[in-house]
Amino acid sequence: MIEQMASAKIVLGIDIGGTGIKGAPVNVETGELLCERVRIDTPQPATPEAVGAVVKQLVEQFNWQGPIGCTFPAIVHNGVTLSAANVDASWLNAPAQDILAQVTGLPLKLINDADAAGLAEGIFGAAKGKVGKVLMITLGTGIGSALIVDGKLISNTELGHLIFKNDEIAEKYCSGKVKDDLDLKWKEYTQRLNEYILHLQLLLSPDLLIIGGGISKKHDKFIPELTGLRFPVVPAELKNDAGIVGAALEAAREFGVL
Repeated sequence: MIEQMASAKIVLGIDIGGTGIKGAPVNVETGELLCERVRIDTPQPATPEAVGAVVKQLVEQFNWQGPIGCTFPAIVHNGVTLSAANVDASWLNAPAQDILAQVTGLPLKLINDADAAGLAEGIFGAAKGKVGKVLMITLGTGIGSALIVDGKLISNTELGHLIFKNDEIAEKYCSGKVKDDLDLKWKEYTQRLNEYILHLQLLLSPDLLIIGGGISKKHDKFIPELTGLRFPVVPAELKNDAGIVGAALEAAREFGVL
């Protein structure tokens, strides 16, 4: 789909989510997507074989032959997925990075999806040049989180899994999916989200909160209505492309592209 130029620093970024898998080639020096991203529904059940087939399909669609950065909605430690909240349970303790690298036959780096988004926002987006504690939450099928302290990413925080309301985890109370599933009006949803963010404030006292994920496209519906916070709240500047860009950045660092 694209002509790869030897002089360009380009990495294919792929963002695996609970409902969609999307990708695009990224100029890792600028954070720019070099063509329109392609999105394919996440297969159900989202087994390693089924997800791997979609990742391979994206690679072939872009006629890609270089390094790949790939996000995953799980704790990712040394290429192994240690949780599986919004994908098939067969990913639990799976060598996911090796599985996807073997499927594509290309060098591939795996990173937690929210960490990738936070990394992208720290380099190119709303957290660029910020000092102190920057917290990013991604509101989608679940709730992802990324914590950046003085520009350094603290990986795998998983703050969407805090035990929060009525002994439920937070993402079962105020994720984007919860809004859709319960058909919550914006006022109702914002109240739930506000409670969760106040809880994060109590625990972390961040200097800035960035909200990403699919719901961030409608940030004007809820961010202005948040109350009681000691820090500014802003939408992700890279919007729902942050995961793709962050995955590409992580792979670029891993494989010496940058």
